[in-house]
Amino acid sequence: MIRTSIAGLLALTLAACAMVPLTSAHPEARLYAPEANAMADVDAAFARAAASGKRVLLVMGGNWCHDSRALAGWLETPRFAALTAQAYEVVYVDVGVPQTGKGRNLDIARRFGLDDMPGTPALLVLTAEGTLLNRDTATSWRNAASRSEDAIYADLAALAETPVP
Repeated sequence: MIRTSIAGLLALTLAACAMVPLTSAHPEARLYAPEANAMADVDAAFARAAASGKRVLLVMGGNWCHDSRALAGWLETPRFAALTAQAYEVVYVDVGVPQTGKGRNLDIARRFGLDDMPGTPALLVLTAEGTLLNRDTATSWRNAASRSEDAIYADLAALAETPVP
């Protein structure tokens, strides 16, 4: 009797779970390429930025990280693509899992004055000359999946207009 009741309760629980949609509140993209020559990609973004008068948006993350995938997903939407096409040269850099000591391409972060990457993703906004404009917020994007579309957009739009020190 008890086993039958438990089995029935379990069946109801599983049925209820099956009815809950498994969609996330944000788009996701897997744009971090571990096999890429990240330093060459970054240098190419700076060359494009110098020629176009834009800033470099350096997105450092990993495909294993839901926050990194969420940020990359937002950047791929038409709304964000319009903003980045106007203001930024975007480059994605796979950084492995720096929180566990298994990071890669961390020399790129150090190149721009970030000695520590406590989590992923990190988002660096740089001038075409390599000046980091958001040192205070570059590593604060570890919660990108829980940020709203409008909040992320507002931050990127403001960073596009940040005066050069």
